[in-house]
Amino acid sequence: MPQPTGKPLLDTALGFRQKRPPIWIMRQAGRYLPEYLKVRETAGSFLDLCYNPQFATEVTLQPLRRFDLDAAILFSDILVVPDALGQNVRFEKGEGPVLEALGPTDIAKLKPEAALDHLAPVLEALSRISSSLDKNKTMIGFCGAPWTVATYMLGGRGSPDQAIARLFALEHPEEFSALIDILVEVSAQYLIAQFKAGADIVQIFESWALNLDDVAFANYVIDPNRRVIEKVRAEIADAPIIGFPRGAAGNLAGYAKATKVNVIGLDYATPLEFARSHLPDDLGVQGNLDPLRLVAGGEQMQERARTIIEAFSDRCHIFNLGHGIVPQTPVEHVEKLIGIVKG
Repeated sequence: MPQPTGKPLLDTALGFRQKRPPIWIMRQAGRYLPEYLKVRETAGSFLDLCYNPQFATEVTLQPLRRFDLDAAILFSDILVVPDALGQNVRFEKGEGPVLEALGPTDIAKLKPEAALDHLAPVLEALSRISSSLDKNKTMIGFCGAPWTVATYMLGGRGSPDQAIARLFALEHPEEFSALIDILVEVSAQYLIAQFKAGADIVQIFESWALNLDDVAFANYVIDPNRRVIEKVRAEIADAPIIGFPRGAAGNLAGYAKATKVNVIGLDYATPLEFARSHLPDDLGVQGNLDPLRLVAGGEQMQERARTIIEAFSDRCHIFNLGHGIVPQTPVEHVEKLIGIVKG
């Protein structure tokens, strides 16, 4: 049985309810902060920033200097994994990530044996950040889930419906299965390395869990997430893990049961009463304020934040947005939200 650590967010994930929900914000280190934009200009490309331990450490710590957040999350990106596997990845201004899309014969050319060495600078940054945090702050590591990362690797970029990846999985099942196997193994080893480098907890971002029927969801989302988590916990006993299957909707409970995550992240479209009635009472939840409510601010944001806190007041709850913070978010609105949660 785990014991309390004195870190409110980590303790919440371990099943110890707090007097008020701890708070962190997805993408809290990034484009809405003026100090981040200065570092970004100096760093060069986005991947240069991710792979520079000094810059990545600085950017990760910036929001904790400005706000009383309960956790730091490693500044990186889910697409460092395909980059580490040897796929060409770049980030275009105004476009986001662009990859050289894989075809059926390209899967065998990936280089999983070299991935962790390639990711060594990211792990060094995590170690630096962890050692510099206050003792009551939680260090969060992360990776993208296999399906979500595969959608980028196969489609070459983000997509509203992941049609290219969905069709690839149906037309080339053997090659798709081989790709998922590679991503399960590399993702697990990457998360294990993050724990060893100083992460207290990790989050698995299944950002594209929507647009799948129930059979595909079971095969592409639940099973690979379960396998990653089992591999991590075989090496790091009782490793605390947050799962964030965005768009899971009616599949939320099945995902939670099969993967055995400590906490399940709720996207902002998940009705509060649905989560309360369909998820086990002993499962921690995270979320789920709409990021645009934070942009607009004012009474509507405050009222919704209080409603979310009240809805989950009888279970372990980590307050967060229901997706990442957006660049146009006013800094003062973030400050106000944190004050409400801690109020």
